[in-house]
Amino acid sequence: MNLEVKIAGVTLKNPVMTASGTFGSGEEFSDFVDLNRLGAVVTKGVANVPWEGNPTPRVAEVCGGMLNAIGLQNPGIDVFVKRDIPFLKRFDTKIVVNVCGKSAADYCEVAERLSEEPVDLLEINISCPNVKEGGIAFGQSSRSVEQITREVKKYAAQPVIMKLSPNVTDIAEMARAAEAGGADAVSLINTLTGMKIDIHKRTFALANKTGGLSGPAIHPVAVRMVYEAARAVKVPVIGMGGVTDTQSAVEMMLAGASAVSVGTVNFHDFRATEKIVQGIEAYLKEQGISDVNEIVGAVRQHI
Repeated sequence: MNLEVKIAGVTLKNPVMTASGTFGSGEEFSDFVDLNRLGAVVTKGVANVPWEGNPTPRVAEVCGGMLNAIGLQNPGIDVFVKRDIPFLKRFDTKIVVNVCGKSAADYCEVAERLSEEPVDLLEINISCPNVKEGGIAFGQSSRSVEQITREVKKYAAQPVIMKLSPNVTDIAEMARAAEAGGADAVSLINTLTGMKIDIHKRTFALANKTGGLSGPAIHPVAVRMVYEAARAVKVPVIGMGGVTDTQSAVEMMLAGASAVSVGTVNFHDFRATEKIVQGIEAYLKEQGISDVNEIVGAVRQHI
């Protein structure tokens, strides 16, 4: 049975990846999860300089998921190159570096720094606030998506995945813009913007007021957007958003995702990624399918 999938020419041993921001850079989970079993580890966002993140409280539980306003706290590219890449290279898995920034120059600087490092793919988080556009996220304008993609591609040696924001009117338009800018793949969805209010304290649950909603609650939205994006572009699509088990992972792939990223569930089930790898294999056997790529985009019209 073949579980291998290709993302922009990079072969993953299976289609299961971690989702950025939910797995650190792998070390925190390595005592519980065999990283060698995963198709890829996607790192926490890496910026050109250290980011402190947002003030606390910055995480809140909600029905069917969680809100986070971490603010992409990270130690910066220097620490990442010195500490995290050597750790991940100890394992037989692909390394995907999530890149964040507040300007095009920030993204390009990190991409250039990584160009000679032994990492396999770059995932560009365009849900970051564009400081030159008044704080509007890069990913909320098709023009900005195409421009930032084109700029990063000038400096990146590795294939580039553009991580799309769901907080838009037309996700297919954003996917097409990324492809037009030269993206080698797209990943979606990032978190949906949400809010929680403590009715007893009459205040916001998060210091930032709003945060990113993730978890099972957003899965149906994510499946719909993956389906729309996969129909709009020819580059591979990586699906994420409420992937918690085999069923939700396979659903993403049937909608058109070549691979899936597993996120929020990692916080309460450390072995979720491994379980999903095993579950996909069992599903294929049950269905009499010899190649996992056969289910990508294989959803049928209702008869």
